[in-house]
Amino acid sequence: MADTLGDKAEDASEAAHSADKRNAHLDESLTSKGAILSVLARAANEPEFKTRLTQDPHEALKEYYTLTKEQKMALATGDIQKIESWLGKLDKRLASWLLSELGQDK
Repeated sequence: MADTLGDKAEDASEAAHSADKRNAHLDESLTSKGAILSVLARAANEPEFKTRLTQDPHEALKEYYTLTKEQKMALATGDIQKIESWLGKLDKRLASWLLSELGQDK
């Protein structure tokens, strides 16, 4: 019986650890999505930031430390398809900014 209780406690501990990992991944994913949306909104609303993002994306995105290299590259190149694969369909204002400002120049 002691073995059974020990096994159950170990199983519960492993399940809790697995759940913690899933939650951490979900938190990271949500944080990244929020950062991408923040960059897009800021670029749509702040001409100075949009110019910096267009001219020097590495520098402009430096403060967005939760973004992965892949996410930064997609923002820098205006890869709307990749961005929408992460976020879902963008509203017209953000999508048109990506297409016109980044997609044409890069």
